[in-house]
Amino acid sequence: MNIPLRPRTLLLAAALAFGVIAFGLDAVRAQQGAAAAPVLIRNARIFDGQRLRPAADVLLADGRIKSVAPKIQAPAGAAEIDAAGGTLLPGFIDAHAHPYTDALQQALLFGVTTELSMFSDVKFDAAARQRESEGKNLDAADLRSSGTLVTVPKGHGTEYFPIPTLGSAADAQSFVDARIAEGSDYIKLIYDDGGAYGLALPTLSKEELAAVIAAAHKRHKLAVVHIGSQAGARDAIEAGADGLAHIFEDEPPAADFAALVKKHHAFVIATLSVNESVTGASSGASLASDARVSPYLNLPTLTNLKQGFPRRPTSKTNFDYALAAVRALHSAGVPILAGTDAPNPGTAHGASIHREMELLVKAGLTPAEALTAATSLPAHTFGLTDRGRIAPGLRADLVLVKGDPTQDITATRDIVSVWKAGVPLDRAAARAAIEKERKAAEAAVMAAPPGSESGLISDFEADTSAKFGAGWTVSTDTIAGGKSTGEIKRVAGGANGDPGCLQISGTIDEAIPYAWSGALFAPGTRPFVPVNLSSKKAIHFWARGEGRTYRLMIFTQSGGYRPAQKTFVAGPEWKEFTFPFSDFNTDGHDVGAILFAAGVPGGKFQFWIDDVRLEP
Repeated sequence: MNIPLRPRTLLLAAALAFGVIAFGLDAVRAQQGAAAAPVLIRNARIFDGQRLRPAADVLLADGRIKSVAPKIQAPAGAAEIDAAGGTLLPGFIDAHAHPYTDALQQALLFGVTTELSMFSDVKFDAAARQRESEGKNLDAADLRSSGTLVTVPKGHGTEYFPIPTLGSAADAQSFVDARIAEGSDYIKLIYDDGGAYGLALPTLSKEELAAVIAAAHKRHKLAVVHIGSQAGARDAIEAGADGLAHIFEDEPPAADFAALVKKHHAFVIATLSVNESVTGASSGASLASDARVSPYLNLPTLTNLKQGFPRRPTSKTNFDYALAAVRALHSAGVPILAGTDAPNPGTAHGASIHREMELLVKAGLTPAEALTAATSLPAHTFGLTDRGRIAPGLRADLVLVKGDPTQDITATRDIVSVWKAGVPLDRAAARAAIEKERKAAEAAVMAAPPGSESGLISDFEADTSAKFGAGWTVSTDTIAGGKSTGEIKRVAGGANGDPGCLQISGTIDEAIPYAWSGALFAPGTRPFVPVNLSSKKAIHFWARGEGRTYRLMIFTQSGGYRPAQKTFVAGPEWKEFTFPFSDFNTDGHDVGAILFAAGVPGGKFQFWIDDVRLEP
């Protein structure tokens, strides 16, 4: 949700057309109701949240860790588990996520027993808290949340759904108090004008930034600030922020930056996973291909892990700068917390905490320090005194893995068991449900649309009709609260002397990130009804334009109707383009829509396409 520059595009349209896409784990529930039987974990190597301890036994009872000692005598009725060769860890805490639907269930599946939301729907938060209070949330991660973030009209955060926004510095206290009344556990602020990513967004002024931080502190709440640039990070720290919700990557860290953060006793939630994805890389691709992880991921999640953000030509992002900043902060003794910013492109709830720890090690933390960043450190920072460590009296939120992650941090991916409040999660049932879902999707081979055999979609010689499917329609960001406009029409003068082509024109409103306007082709009976185009391997077309960068997007059912996209630059002369389906992480078997669009920079635009076809 509060995600740095995540494209909204037609995800809203797909959600409206098909409803929210769940992960298919409704039948996979932890044991609930009666108190779980005592569990005695024997011979486990123990990482207690701060250091590795010698192998010992750990007794769980009544949702708590009762004892940690060698050779504990098993109480009557206890289930005994021999964990020799494995490592017992505190449940992971993802310090930056945006949960919705069944994200908390997904998180627990990968050992994340607590998620700290940095912006989510207050109704979702309230429902999760209610389940927790009733003891009905044992199949999902616990939730602590900032609720609605603090931003300005049309600032980052307003593009996802309607939220209240700050009017002025004078309103800071009443605005913060309203968030606390809604249930916010801490206050999240947006101080990011988008410049690092090639955007221009309204954001808080320095005066408003300082006023909101002071208002949060007056109510004894942490103030965590989303930043996108080094200059923004400095402003936030100097204004009294308790922590940064991201690390910057628009320039190398200044020599005094880490000392500044240390001086102000602030922490940093690095979110390296999303920093990597923002540069265009697919940060989660290694998770999607890891046999220790992939069997527990459904098809939309697998697709999302393989994606990255489309990179704008004016973007200043460089992942090496983010790594260097974390390295400098860590060397200065600044607390670094593990957070994923899931479910951004390249991330997934639960799974990405393992990639995040790997990247923290790449940035200079030892594996043990990376484990601390995902366990005891966020617990301490956010006042969660009952978790994050393995010690008598604390919650029995635990993860057992094979091997020793203090030597190889990727060993955290090899999960044997997860306990939430002493209750074991049935990961085998979860894996079986996901496998069943995948097989069902593979078995549901869709038909190729009638008329698609030749591959020709439209040549625009006489009109704007298509040879198959529901044809062409205008698509704009109005469904996401934008004000972009669009028009499509057949005009004379096609490629290669053809009589006609499709003219796509309009205006782009840059008030929302990833504003768009363009022409959408529906290969099925209506937009987003998936059809099988797998007999073809690529999409081919001719285009000319105004020298701008345009986007070709493909929406698939297996991709959760979140578009995969490629950019192309079209100048005044006709140019031929061919993009393989593989560039869009699909084989074409479940395509719901194809979109040719303009985006930022804003203003008026116009471009033309011709001879759009699919090639074998």
